[in-house]
Amino acid sequence: MSVDKARILVIDDEKVIRDSCKRILIAEGHIVKSAEDGDIGLSLFKEFRPDLVLVDLKMPGMSGMAVLEEIESSDANVIKIVITGYATVSSAVDAMKRGAYDFIPKPFTPDEILLIVARGLERRHLLLESEALRVEREMRRRNMISLVSHELRAPLAATVQYLEVILGGMAGEISSEAKEMIDRCDIRIKELLELLSRWLNLATFDPMKIAEHFQDINLSDVARESIEVLKSLAEEKKVSLSLDTPKDLPPIQGSKMLLEEIFTNLIGNAIKYNKVGGWVKVALYEKDHEVWVEISDNGLGMKEEHLSRIFEEFYRVDGRRNAPIKGSGLGLSIVKKMVDAHTGMIDVESKFGEGTTFKISFPKFNI
Repeated sequence: MSVDKARILVIDDEKVIRDSCKRILIAEGHIVKSAEDGDIGLSLFKEFRPDLVLVDLKMPGMSGMAVLEEIESSDANVIKIVITGYATVSSAVDAMKRGAYDFIPKPFTPDEILLIVARGLERRHLLLESEALRVEREMRRRNMISLVSHELRAPLAATVQYLEVILGGMAGEISSEAKEMIDRCDIRIKELLELLSRWLNLATFDPMKIAEHFQDINLSDVARESIEVLKSLAEEKKVSLSLDTPKDLPPIQGSKMLLEEIFTNLIGNAIKYNKVGGWVKVALYEKDHEVWVEISDNGLGMKEEHLSRIFEEFYRVDGRRNAPIKGSGLGLSIVKKMVDAHTGMIDVESKFGEGTTFKISFPKFNI
């Protein structure tokens, strides 16, 4: 968009104001359209797609404040300037809260309207330039992530195949000592591949795109399926699993795949970081217009110093290289992003040696 030539929409119930604005702005080379009320103005806004809108605050029918809110929710980068004969400090503040860039009181001179429009269009130019740079940086970042991931995964995957050929005896007999070392290499490379996969998922996670495909989900079903998947791990660790959920739990809007990842990650951690003969309890309930999830265990627990950092990328409570329980430190940061994508909240309570409880709240979906 050129700052010198822009698309401008004037919404005002006074014909003399509309006509004078059009005459002044067209003379400067701008493309100008006008509307006599808020409803017509919003309809014209959608088809005209202006760079800047001049809005009268006091109009019959839809108020100028309501028009500002609608335009702000549709495109926050459109510059909105209030023109009014009722300009007060409070009305100006209210207009700014609804996304207005500036305001001009009636009556105004041609120089005054040209000056404020020029400032607004300069602001519009900076916003669009900033957005274009942000999009370009994001594309470069994603392309780099994809390239690095491919360049790392391909040779690692090939190495795993060669190691498994050797371990399978297809390359001849090997000593037990060599077999043990190769087996360890095979395990470590598979761990690295899993780490790359998790990092890629985290780095390319786009909540806006995911939200476009949300549907109503019953969390009770997701919890049951996740527990079923993890039953064998729990049996191996001799950890009991239980689910407490009401029959009439309201649905939430979300992605079934991501919600399953949240449940399996948190329940899986509760099993892994537990003691033999321990328990993991999953409870679902409705409270204060939200659906709540609590995943509790009586396992190892965490010291308070770790609780503020466990959702950070690559942070591990036991950061030793030879820690008895392996992990990437990415699982909980991925969970946090997935909960955020559902406009939910997640919190954790834990006592070292006594156990941990994760609490998640999701806004419920009203059918």
